[in-house]
Amino acid sequence: MTDDSSVTHWIAGLKVGDALAAERLWKSYFQRLTALARGHLGIAVCGGADNEDVAQSVFKSLCLGAGRGKFPLLTDRGNLWALLVVMTANKSRDVLRRERYLKRGGGRVLHEGALAASEEALSHIADVIDREPTPEFAAQVAEECEALLSRLDDVWRRTAELKLQGFSNQEIADQMDCGLRTVERRLHVVRLAWVAES
Repeated sequence: MTDDSSVTHWIAGLKVGDALAAERLWKSYFQRLTALARGHLGIAVCGGADNEDVAQSVFKSLCLGAGRGKFPLLTDRGNLWALLVVMTANKSRDVLRRERYLKRGGGRVLHEGALAASEEALSHIADVIDREPTPEFAAQVAEECEALLSRLDDVWRRTAELKLQGFSNQEIADQMDCGLRTVERRLHVVRLAWVAES
């Protein structure tokens, strides 16, 4: 696993269009993004889009947005993961929405009037629902995540951070050199604490 300073350095590079920084972030986060998208999509998607497509789309949006200064509070690993979680959830939701649309007949040939009405309705929906999280929303999620994590002791915080980054309980146990049951117990206590504060 890469250290925090490397990720912070790569994020800074991403903001100025450094292709090598983007590639290193891609290699570090692609598998976790794919797993996260798989969790959102489940087995519902049977069309062309899948979890890897979602991960690629998220990463493309991250690179473009960072290069345009869209994420001013994106500075470190915690901010990055919170932003990626939000973006993946939004893009997964859009994929599921498209799949449901196709299952309802969106893929059938329609007469011209019905097609025009359908396209107009989709256009209005697209105008209302922004595909990308706003910088304010991403910042709010990152701040809330950081606030919750800051209330935890070091070991508990590290356990929660690894879980938020998409690692399995067994992978967390291996990284933290403890038992699987210990990780499960810590995560259960963290969940209870966070629910009590919400």
